[in-house]
Amino acid sequence: MNIGFVGLGVMGSRMAGHLLAKGHSLIVYNRTAEKTLPLKEKGAHVAKSLEELAANCDLIFVCVSRTEDVREVIEGMYLHAKEGTLFVDHSTIEPSAAKDIHRRLSEKGLRFMDCPLTGGEKGAIEGTLTIFCGGDESDFLFAKPYMESYGKLIRLVGPVGSGQLMKMANQIAVSLTVLSMAECLVFCEKSGVDLEDAIELIGSGAGGSWSLSNYGPKVVAKDFSPGFSVSLQQKDLVYALRTAREIGVSLLGTALVHQLFAALENAGRGEDATPALYDVVKDLSGG
Repeated sequence: MNIGFVGLGVMGSRMAGHLLAKGHSLIVYNRTAEKTLPLKEKGAHVAKSLEELAANCDLIFVCVSRTEDVREVIEGMYLHAKEGTLFVDHSTIEPSAAKDIHRRLSEKGLRFMDCPLTGGEKGAIEGTLTIFCGGDESDFLFAKPYMESYGKLIRLVGPVGSGQLMKMANQIAVSLTVLSMAECLVFCEKSGVDLEDAIELIGSGAGGSWSLSNYGPKVVAKDFSPGFSVSLQQKDLVYALRTAREIGVSLLGTALVHQLFAALENAGRGEDATPALYDVVKDLSGG
């Protein structure tokens, strides 16, 4: 069976690589063609267009950035796909958009699941991503063995749209732990507490978090090179805040961290990794 993979960025390129490493027949497409070359060297077939990929695959994974990007690539494929083709979207998009795409594909005899993921670049490299899946159980059982090539914890959390809702909840939690990490380390630095000691000791107890353990050392090294960027985090927070308004939930902390990330964007640092929020807190504390 031919598997398609559309979107070969930081995450998608690694995920597609794991599929190839497991011996699957893979057809890939990326808007920037140069990004397909490493996978071509490993045995992937490079499609010249979305139409070509769709016509030759039974299972198609999509991993792009935004709601509008997913709509665009689906638009380029669905009229050319074989009946029964399953589209698995690993992008983070609005839950309402996932439901709308599912409805449109169903009308053409096509299947769709929303399966956003978490674990970052490190998880993609190591094949240990957590994947939140929304869709029919039969589709989930069909796709799961392939997702196990790059995912460690893969769970069906409800019907289409549920995967995105779980991802919104994840991003709310993540953004606030990034802020807590930044405030904690600025406090330590301003008060003379050793940052490396703080990361180890606080990280070993109730104050520990993934952000403190993984982003703390980046703060010490002043390494804010792209991993998961501020601009992508902001995109996700916009979706989360919009969904929260729709369902009547107040997200005061999330709204605050969204504004603080905006300060980084306004300073031209949207492509920095999210632990750069430390610099915003430090600036607000007098530098």
